[in-house]
Amino acid sequence: MEAVKNLLKLPKGRRSAAAVTALAAAGLLLIMISSFLPDKKQPVTDEPAPPSASEEYCRTTEKRLRELIRNIDGAGEAEVYLTVGSGERYVYAAEGKKSSSENKTEEEKKYVMTGGSSQRTPLIETVETPEIKGAVIVCTGCGSPAVEERVYKAASAALGIPTSKIYVTKMK
Repeated sequence: MEAVKNLLKLPKGRRSAAAVTALAAAGLLLIMISSFLPDKKQPVTDEPAPPSASEEYCRTTEKRLRELIRNIDGAGEAEVYLTVGSGERYVYAAEGKKSSSENKTEEEKKYVMTGGSSQRTPLIETVETPEIKGAVIVCTGCGSPAVEERVYKAASAALGIPTSKIYVTKMK
């Protein structure tokens, strides 16, 4: 209350400057106080999280391999389960310099950044898909050794993994 009385005693031009200064100080004080308050938690939902890119890649690859195996003569109906390694891997674009002298070699590498000054992000050069580690294939026609061999070879070629990482069995 005393501050308001002192403010009213000032000449008209200085009163408005003092009022603006007081309001600005109050605003800064409120901003500082708000930084100490806890953040509101997001509501918990029962909906499942959307599949990650690596899960989507795995599902798509399983579906494509299942269709491929169903088209093999004698294989019949098929189910496929794949195991994958780590998720997607991003390779960022970089530029660098190499200098070498008699005893040592120095390499300086900097990532290429995009965006404005406030939101700079590294430039993604490639996105590597998850590595397939193994496969289990179950099909109705796998009682025959000839059919099993064709399924092993097709899966190995399609997935790019050795046949030792593939298990083929007969569906009940």
